[in-house]
Amino acid sequence: MSKTIEIMDTTLRDGEQTSGVSFSVSEKLTLAKLLLKELNIDRIEIASARVSDGEFNAVKEITSWGVANNCIDRIEVLTFVDNGTSIKWMKDAGAQVQNLLTKGSLNHLKFQLKQDPKQHFNNIRKSINLALDEGFKTNVYLEDWSNGMAYSQDYVFQYLDFISKQHISRVLLPDTLGVLTPEKTSTYLNLIIKRYPNIHFDFHGHNDYDLSVANSMEALKAGVSGLHITVNGMGERAGNAPLASVVAVINDFLPDIKINIKEDALHKVSQIVATFTGFRIPANKPIVGENVFTQTAGIHADGDHKNNLYFNDLLPERFGRKRKYALGKTSGKANIQKNLQELGLTLNNEDLKKVTKRIIELGDRKERVTAEDLPFIISDVLGNNIPNKVKVQSYVLTHSKGLKPTTSVCIQIENKTFEENASGDGQYDAFWNALHKVFKGQKIDLPKLIDYAVRIPPGSDSDALCETTIIWRKNKKEFATRGLDSDQTVSAIKATEKMLNIIHP
Repeated sequence: MSKTIEIMDTTLRDGEQTSGVSFSVSEKLTLAKLLLKELNIDRIEIASARVSDGEFNAVKEITSWGVANNCIDRIEVLTFVDNGTSIKWMKDAGAQVQNLLTKGSLNHLKFQLKQDPKQHFNNIRKSINLALDEGFKTNVYLEDWSNGMAYSQDYVFQYLDFISKQHISRVLLPDTLGVLTPEKTSTYLNLIIKRYPNIHFDFHGHNDYDLSVANSMEALKAGVSGLHITVNGMGERAGNAPLASVVAVINDFLPDIKINIKEDALHKVSQIVATFTGFRIPANKPIVGENVFTQTAGIHADGDHKNNLYFNDLLPERFGRKRKYALGKTSGKANIQKNLQELGLTLNNEDLKKVTKRIIELGDRKERVTAEDLPFIISDVLGNNIPNKVKVQSYVLTHSKGLKPTTSVCIQIENKTFEENASGDGQYDAFWNALHKVFKGQKIDLPKLIDYAVRIPPGSDSDALCETTIIWRKNKKEFATRGLDSDQTVSAIKATEKMLNIIHP
């Protein structure tokens, strides 16, 4: 039989412990709404009690919204064993569910609290009963539980014997220091769940060894009833188990486990969290990264064209995304054809070869080319039917603080070469002045430059290309030439070279 498990998101509490991250009140409220409504997260942990006035105000805003939207029981706050101070803070902030932080290892208990188990259990009982008196629900964290199982197992079982008799809803088992392997996760949790079958256990994984997703899988196989995650894997040190990866793994590899998360909202929420925190999502991050649904090698695009040979179950449409085919040095014709189809363009084989060659050249220069660049590349490569009798053979552009830019240029006209240098108000102006010297010597009048415009492809986030269009006037007639390059001045020089060939007698 299938089992529906709870997902508890702790982005707003544990995720905020990421070094350098602090959510504002409005950001916390916005994310709480997105997590509960857009993603349909079962529960969210939004703050630690007693931290700051800002934290208090954020909790108050979220709990007020939670009451108005009938989801206050899905909003939780981390509290402490502190003789009721956290309970009063919760009450004033409007929260109704506490996640009580207690000690899950004898080492923490002895050296941090300097208490014996009996003292600690008595204090925990008081905190639980105070919450009960206020009508609050209690879940308990066993901090450092994974090390507790490794080095003080008798204490863990003594604790669980005690807590099983208290008025609590859930026991939360954190791998606080991220030291578990999948094998240990399975062993420890199977042992505990068989011994305490009536307790609802949550697993809270950290990612210090990049094993949090694998450990979460083993926790589910062992029978836990809930998992703790964060958006983008944010959290202390290397972070927590990442929400998107955990959701995809459950849906694709654990058919007997059901969750309530809406997959198609994962990418959107991930992007918003990245914006709020300033922590960019790595391009190669699974599910929400930029590259995960991007094929780069031409052979992969060709295989996709031939019965989707390089598809897996991670279809981008599940997550509100689209498959892309990267353009660069490893691109083949198949990659380019896929992008052309997306743009509604077609090319014959000969033209396709020319465009492919140009894209590979850009890739060899480590330039990043996007689909939005394609129309510009096609126009540049295929729209150049101009004779090639005049060539800008080479040039040196210099720019120094306090000195005018200078250019040295070598021009080939037919089979003769000419060199000149000049200064100007900018690099292109210096190039233009040097060019005038060359053509004045050949008694050729250059046209007048009347407009100069630079743009990048609309929608492109690429640094590969910019297009310079120059309008020229000669003999009362105007004409335009365009140049394409990653460097603005070079693209203008290419546009100028086309002009020189047009006016060449």
